[in-house]
Amino acid sequence: MRAIVLHGTGPTALQLEELPEPEPKPHEVLVQLEHASLNFRDLVVIVGGYGAQMAMPSVPCSDGAGTVRRVGSEVTRFAPGDKVMTTFFQRWPAGVPTAHALSSSLGGPLEGTLRERACFPEEGLVRIPSHMTTRQAATLPCAAVTAWNALTVLDHVGPSHTVLVQGTGGVSLFALQLSKLLGARVIATSSSDEKLARVKALGADETINYVRDPEWGKAAKALTGGRGVDHIVEVGGAGTLAQSLRAAAPGACISLIGVLSGAKQAIHLPHVFLPQVRLQGVVVGSRQTAEDLARALSHHRLEPVIDPQTFLLADAPAAFEHLQAQRHVGKVVIDIGQAS
Repeated sequence: MRAIVLHGTGPTALQLEELPEPEPKPHEVLVQLEHASLNFRDLVVIVGGYGAQMAMPSVPCSDGAGTVRRVGSEVTRFAPGDKVMTTFFQRWPAGVPTAHALSSSLGGPLEGTLRERACFPEEGLVRIPSHMTTRQAATLPCAAVTAWNALTVLDHVGPSHTVLVQGTGGVSLFALQLSKLLGARVIATSSSDEKLARVKALGADETINYVRDPEWGKAAKALTGGRGVDHIVEVGGAGTLAQSLRAAAPGACISLIGVLSGAKQAIHLPHVFLPQVRLQGVVVGSRQTAEDLARALSHHRLEPVIDPQTFLLADAPAAFEHLQAQRHVGKVVIDIGQAS
């Protein structure tokens, strides 16, 4: 079978190779992977950001969806023909994560989804939303589950809340869509007026260009009549946290998800404890969270935003370069099932 294998660092170290056919063990499911999607985390992995935990050679990427081909003798949750998607953490069924669960992420340290067929433990798969194709479902395992976990499991966003999302990456766009599904008001930030127009069309109530308005935290607070934002989906990290704290309402939750602008930042602590702001780390979510998300998406028939640029499996290096250049809006998807 064909697979993309990482032999070093950077997109140029990705090679299309033939690997042995996988055979499911008693508790495993053999999946014909049809689509995969890229996350910023996958880019960090291939440029060496996860250091020694990455074995080489390795198959990258965590997000994939496809069709069950065979099941092991002890499998009870799936049958051949089922449409499934991966979970980011293969050994986190529900509840609070353990060290064991957090060591089971696909695409590093476990072999990832950029391959035609793969065996997964049955606990590491979820049925795709009933209205979605595998191309659409492949966008969900990391970004959508992260947003759902932040908004509904680690907080309780609803119609009385205002949510702020940063940029137009996968987590932010899913957080926008899910916040609107939950009835919340949404403020979106970006450096691009063109992208702000796109998020406005997706339902954002207010937008802020943070290049023209570097004090966007103050601007966001003004848009709430001075009260502040109830939930901030913080994907920027060091370069944006100070403004997020300025935007926050008393008792707000800031979901710490990404480090796009750096990982280290001095915090003025009174901006946290005086208004009782909660800084909540979010690391994707459990299988139960993914299943709850899939049910909600099916009920509301919500569809993910997918970048129009298409890539085949052999085009994986170009797909990563497209992601790295930030030319995308929405999820970058690789079609595994088509001939290259």
